Amino acid sequence: MTLLQATQGDGGMGMILMLVAMFAIMYFFMIRPQQKKQKEIQNFRKSIEKGQEVVTAGGIYGIVRDIDDVNNILIIEVANGVRLRVDRNSVFASAAATENYAK
Repeated sequence: MTLLQATQGDGGMGMILMLVAMFAIMYFFMIRPQQKKQKEIQNFRKSIEKGQEVVTAGGIYGIVRDIDDVNNILIIEVANGVRLRVDRNSVFASAAATENYAK
């Protein structure tokens, strides 16, 4: 009986180690890169300036003409005389960055 009990005890410890290893792998390959990407997007949104070319989450390209920090709104000019009010959080990236990414 002692031999049977010893093998059962080892299996429990091995299972715990396997779960810890799986969590560590998921953290380093999935969770951590996503957190870094989110942080980069947040920093970009904070650094938006007038005259900068941006792309909204809906895929609209435009140039920032005015910034309302109180209401968190950007006025984006998409064509001559055509301006849109968009929430700062809907701006995804700079237009230059997306053009470089497409190449």
